[in-house]
Amino acid sequence: MKIVACNSNIPLAQAVADRLQLPLVKASIRRFADMEIFVEFHENIRGEDVFVIQSTSFPANDHLMELLISLDALRRSSARRVTAVIPYFGYARQDRKSGPRTPISAKLVANLIAEAGADRVLTMDLHAGQIQGFFDIPVDNLIAAPLFAQDIRERYAGRDLMVVSPDVGGVVRAREIATRLHTDLAIIDKRRERAGVSEVMNVIGDVQGRDCIIVDDIIDSGGTHCNAADALMRNGARSVSAYVTHGVFSGGAVARVGAAPLEMMTVTDSIAATEAVRHAGNTRQLPIAPLLAEAMRRISEESSVSSLFN
Repeated sequence: MKIVACNSNIPLAQAVADRLQLPLVKASIRRFADMEIFVEFHENIRGEDVFVIQSTSFPANDHLMELLISLDALRRSSARRVTAVIPYFGYARQDRKSGPRTPISAKLVANLIAEAGADRVLTMDLHAGQIQGFFDIPVDNLIAAPLFAQDIRERYAGRDLMVVSPDVGGVVRAREIATRLHTDLAIIDKRRERAGVSEVMNVIGDVQGRDCIIVDDIIDSGGTHCNAADALMRNGARSVSAYVTHGVFSGGAVARVGAAPLEMMTVTDSIAATEAVRHAGNTRQLPIAPLLAEAMRRISEESSVSSLFN
């Protein structure tokens, strides 16, 4: 079993390698003068079970090309099996035609990853579960629900909790955590005028006097979650916190979250923290290296991955 780290999240890759007590493969991933990407591995990987860790986070296209070129290099180096470990699958929000003459980019990227040489994909909290069907290779989609539920129990013990979905599309994800916590579920009725801009309409559920936990898969601009927090406080919530799997935090999102009535915004480290995230007063990261490492070990040993969800 070999572990390759591309450049999007080296601290996470190193944490996974440490957990598995394995060194990272010695490799060079560099750019020519015109920013063309070059990949070279400096050790023998013939016949090995190789895992390439790379989130397609900002800059998404550069990190995607790094992944594709690394996969091609591994295939041409006669690796026995190559698993693309993509903690954050960045094109997942383009999972359908949103209007006339628009692409389904998630399907295109799935095709590229398989064609580049991946035999399997390991990812986490895909924006839409059906994206697994876009791949013609096996996909293991880990969920953050067990990790979040455990952290919520420890951090909010003794409080009157209510789990909140920030939109109708996230109800299944929020219900999963509400079930684990044996608590109630509320839903934000939201209308999106255009991409990146949301307007909260109603809160479905009685949040009066409750400590609300917003659950979602991605925070990008932060507008959805900040507007939801405002609406919940207006409806009588005692406090509002959020648990989100992927902290994209584009533009001024960190400052927006800092100014919102959010007690804490908890994200995983599927995307490497920026300087702004590390110094934010109400933002923290949960490590996913133990979960990824265990999933990778089970894939390598051909044992069950689904039992990790229990």
